[in-house]
Amino acid sequence: MKHVTQIQTQLLTNAPPSLDPNLIAVKLIGVCATHAKLRHAALIFNQLPNANLFAWNAILKAYAQNNEWFQTLRLFNYQLSSPTAPHPDEYTFTSVLKACSGIVSITDGKKIHAFVAKMGYQSNLFVSNSLVDMYFKFGFPRIARILFDEMLVKDIVSWNTLVSGYSLCGNIDSARWVFDQMIEKNLISWSAMITGYARSGDLDSARRLFDEMPERNVVSWNAMIAGYAQNETYSDAIDLFREMQQVGGVKPNDVTLVSVLSACAHLGALDLGKWIDLFINRSRMELNLFLGNALADMFAKCGCLVEAMRVFDKMQERDVISWSIIISGLAMHGHAEEAFAYFFEMLESEVTPNEITFMGLLTACTHAGLVEKGLKYFNLMEEVYGITPKIEHYGCMVDLLSRSGRLNEAEDLITSMPIKPNVIVWGALLGGCRIYKDIERGERVVQQILELDSEHSGSYVYLANVYASMGRLDDAANCRMKMRENGVMKIPGCSWIEVDNTVHEFFMGDRSHPQAEKIYSIIRKLGSRMKLAGYRPNTDLVVHNVDEEEKEDALSTHSEKLAIAFGLISTSEGTTIRVVKNLRVCNDCHEAAKIISKLVRREIIVRDRSRFHIFREGICSCNDYW
Repeated sequence: MKHVTQIQTQLLTNAPPSLDPNLIAVKLIGVCATHAKLRHAALIFNQLPNANLFAWNAILKAYAQNNEWFQTLRLFNYQLSSPTAPHPDEYTFTSVLKACSGIVSITDGKKIHAFVAKMGYQSNLFVSNSLVDMYFKFGFPRIARILFDEMLVKDIVSWNTLVSGYSLCGNIDSARWVFDQMIEKNLISWSAMITGYARSGDLDSARRLFDEMPERNVVSWNAMIAGYAQNETYSDAIDLFREMQQVGGVKPNDVTLVSVLSACAHLGALDLGKWIDLFINRSRMELNLFLGNALADMFAKCGCLVEAMRVFDKMQERDVISWSIIISGLAMHGHAEEAFAYFFEMLESEVTPNEITFMGLLTACTHAGLVEKGLKYFNLMEEVYGITPKIEHYGCMVDLLSRSGRLNEAEDLITSMPIKPNVIVWGALLGGCRIYKDIERGERVVQQILELDSEHSGSYVYLANVYASMGRLDDAANCRMKMRENGVMKIPGCSWIEVDNTVHEFFMGDRSHPQAEKIYSIIRKLGSRMKLAGYRPNTDLVVHNVDEEEKEDALSTHSEKLAIAFGLISTSEGTTIRVVKNLRVCNDCHEAAKIISKLVRREIIVRDRSRFHIFREGICSCNDYW
């Protein structure tokens, strides 16, 4: 971009008479658009004494290409109202219709459609394709199909638009019918159909189509990798990315890396995430906003806050998502003061917070037990920033009050909510009932949850654990019996650990791993050492009416313990062990991890569904408050 600036200064100010400034401007604006330097593009455009239609189309395309939909429409309206501006043509309309699609502005879209028809451009192939695409994105597939059928000339873009449009509207059968009718298919056709299947959740059909492709480019690989990531089959996304590297000939781009980084973030695959960071640097890829956010998010969710902040500081452009990633990352680690410090810095940078930002702040308050501060910022959301709290914010506040023992206030907040509370909100209160052994309230809350979702396993399990912790094993057994009678399946605990660039998955009592014998052997050895160090298994958590030895065996095979044990036998001494758990870490595993960290002199980092736990020398970073 430095070279562009130098060329601009020389050519626009000292251009020889034979050179048309508009021609120079069009080229420079195109370069700026490619690098998302829109302010610079606008500066070039505004320096033109008499911008012609080519220049107008270039700047409109630059805005539309970079998803600046509102600015595209504002500039187009100015073009129409300006007496000196040239009349729009088909290229103008393709950019403007794209902007209408982007913001789903049905009113503007219909007005521009009428204008297009009035000026006689509806028969133009490019404009017709844009109109079909726009109406699909408005959710009007019938109108889109009528426009498609009325087209006198159709190209492969027209057919691809039809496939993509039906997929977008959830009509995957129509999309496949159109795809099968196409005499000529290109890579975009195949990728559009793969994306459609993935969007509908049919990953098997998506993968079959992907495997049938006669050739693939980076867009094809991106469609399948993103499909896996968006459907939360993160291991498959990573495996396919590795396959892409082995095949060779196709270099991953920023879209590829954003999807893979998302998978790394969810699985805690830090080694692969670090490799991608190195790849970005070695390839001299531009750390654009989306890639920077994905990289920072990956480091934050893998427990590397220092690295997340390094990426954040390196980013040339930051938006509210960038700031929210750091704030939420600090919150997940229990660093409430630092989270608020970044929030204040964000405000000084004139970035307006959104609902995700406040979710991070409220989470920070929850993990630090800052009830009054949490209440203050919960109220500020709407009073100062005009953000209406969503169900997630109410759930966070109920959790904050419940953890602090203010169960009456938590229940009052639920009953006074302007929106109907869901299972998560009531579940937060039930968690408080479990901590403070409020059986009567807990039973009442369970009934509320079951009315909302009769198959919600968490409510049964929570209440059963409360009963068991108080020695009421018959009541605990009854809870389990009701679960079976109602056909309710408990969500299995699952933990992941990355070793040698491979993510290993463990379930409770899992013996499917190739090194299961070694894993269970070290668990037995650790169990003996832990007891000598003062560990007492929390058998109250086992609700089955069995003897103490069987209860201890059940506790010893929780998924996070298996993952930690595998980490111990698979990594060198002193290596940090990083585990991701899909559920809340139970009290027994939490206590065990503290003692194991002291016995083996290793740092153990566990990310459960609510926060990070960093176990070091027998102490957890959460201070046993989670």
